[in-house]
Amino acid sequence: MDPTPEVDLDFPREWIEFVDPANDEHLIAADLTWLLSRWTCVFGTPACQGIIAERPDDGCCSHGAFLSDDDDQRRLKAAVKMLTAEDWQLMGAATNAGGKVTKKGYLELDELDDEPALRTRRFEGACVFLNRPGFAGGVGCALHTMALRRGLEPHTVKPDVCWQLPIRRTQEWVDRPDGVQILRTAITEYDRRGWGSGGEDLDWYCSGSPDAHVGSKPVWQSYAPELTELLGEPAYAELARHCKRREGLGLVAIHPATVHAQRMA
Repeated sequence: MDPTPEVDLDFPREWIEFVDPANDEHLIAADLTWLLSRWTCVFGTPACQGIIAERPDDGCCSHGAFLSDDDDQRRLKAAVKMLTAEDWQLMGAATNAGGKVTKKGYLELDELDDEPALRTRRFEGACVFLNRPGFAGGVGCALHTMALRRGLEPHTVKPDVCWQLPIRRTQEWVDRPDGVQILRTAITEYDRRGWGSGGEDLDWYCSGSPDAHVGSKPVWQSYAPELTELLGEPAYAELARHCKRREGLGLVAIHPATVHAQRMA
């Protein structure tokens, strides 16, 4: 299908701030415009154009995933041990002569922000965990496929950057006027700018595309497991309460991609 033009990066957004019920020194700022949008992952459908035009079947998996920290590495290592050849098309590409999947088989050393960083290895143009079209186990992320088969939440086995997108969480310590320091967590859309200067080089990106704003549920519901992981259960419950109430009252600043998608429906 021909892609609908993405919306501009700058548009009005509604935010809400509330204190984490589990920690009165944790303030959460939530982008209601994004969380009440109807974005959904359209990977594997004609709507997904892929971030590289000549590789639309890759979705957003062409470049591999940078790992964020040691916990991210450990989670991935444990997940790889659960994979089978039925889950993972390219398992052989990560296996040594002795028949064992090795770290070097699925990770490679690269640079991120001029610092050494590990990323999932790229094999024949995309992430080694990406099952290509024609694979009997299905196209898409082998880790995601394995999680669904085992009844696991996908975010428990995938690299951080993979399961968080397109949610963007930023955190900073803030000094209040009374001298008390608090942690401020912001939850918003991971748009093209989230990738830095390289974001503009992507041939297509889903968060601003009306073609991807066709979900049956708003983001705060469809991404409940991921948001719970990012915020904690008490904070997510409070976020859900505010989102549900705001949805009932009606947003002032609706995501323009959702508005465009609804007009086309």
